[in-house]
Amino acid sequence: MSMFDFRRIKRLPPYVFAIVNTLKMDARQKGEDIIDLGMGNPDLPAPEHVIKKLCEAAKNPKNHRYSASKGITQLRVAMTEWYKRRFDVDLDPEKEVVVTIGSKEGLSHLLLATVQPGDIVLTPTPAYPIHPYGAIIAGGDITSVPIGPGVDFFSELEAAYKKTWPRPKLLIINFPHNPTTQVVEGLDFFRKVVDFAKENEIIVIHDFAYADLVFDGYKAPSFLQTPGAKDVGVEFFSLTKSYSMAGWRVGFCCGNKEVVGALIKIKSYLDYGMFQPIQIASIVALRGPQDCVEGFRKTYQSRRNEMIRGLKKAGWNIEPPKATMFVWAEIPEPFKKMGSLDFCKFLIKEAGVAVSPGIGFGEGGDNFVRFALVENEQRIKQACKGIKNALGRG
Repeated sequence: MSMFDFRRIKRLPPYVFAIVNTLKMDARQKGEDIIDLGMGNPDLPAPEHVIKKLCEAAKNPKNHRYSASKGITQLRVAMTEWYKRRFDVDLDPEKEVVVTIGSKEGLSHLLLATVQPGDIVLTPTPAYPIHPYGAIIAGGDITSVPIGPGVDFFSELEAAYKKTWPRPKLLIINFPHNPTTQVVEGLDFFRKVVDFAKENEIIVIHDFAYADLVFDGYKAPSFLQTPGAKDVGVEFFSLTKSYSMAGWRVGFCCGNKEVVGALIKIKSYLDYGMFQPIQIASIVALRGPQDCVEGFRKTYQSRRNEMIRGLKKAGWNIEPPKATMFVWAEIPEPFKKMGSLDFCKFLIKEAGVAVSPGIGFGEGGDNFVRFALVENEQRIKQACKGIKNALGRG
């Protein structure tokens, strides 16, 4: 065995998105205008009043010292206020809330704290990669639960549980869902999840990243609104999408005190928390005027409408998503046999548009591509024209 035999790394597949990214960069270096709708990287700036607070706090020398790994008290309190205001959920800021360096860091460290080699974790497929691979990095194994258009996720969940031995320890869910944009209506689904988790002694982790990017009157419920949810699990929320603060890396894990406590403990060994001025500015985001959140929501809804309209003109009919900053599109029939990776290569070459291949999100994704709504309406219109020409309908 080589001394460079890193088994944990070997369990991770090549990052499919890197292939598309390389092709995009190569084309741009040749002077081609590639419209990038691949990564869900928000292009809208953070709210002005939040930026102002960051600059002000950064000028105070005491804010440049180590911070608290679980987040400063007032930021945790601000998160409890947000839950109370939005969902009438009561949380203890000391024991039921921890600040994370974005939800991705929090989720991966939580899995490291709770998953042991041989433990089974249930995750949707296709899925945001850290959901399955966070468990794999921690030494666990995955049982996949199909999700997507026309799939009864809860029936699939029960079937996956019954066929898995040893019995699963954790369930990771994500509604509104990335990449499929699937949503849950009301609390009935979460009630079934809570009952299922109690009956089978499973911990639930709900990723609530797209809480505010909802359209056409749809409102996304919080898992923690469900009676008994705090007995079985936690929910992650972040400021990335709601407040367009992607690079700031501010997230939260809230809910069950044992699970939150495990994350607090492991983080106390692994990090010193984020830069304190960012935390102070985040308090202002959560407590300050919320019209910015509505502004971001309207912008994404307008982009979604333009994308759906433009693709329809290209003969590509897609059901408008009710939430997220994505459009999950089934590859048109004549091109489906290419598979999502080759279809993405085709769109870069023939349409000048970069999108994410569905296969990069796992099993069940290969008939789809994901568009991220991270360009303005004019660029989206231009992208759709290029796609229309590429699909032979120009």
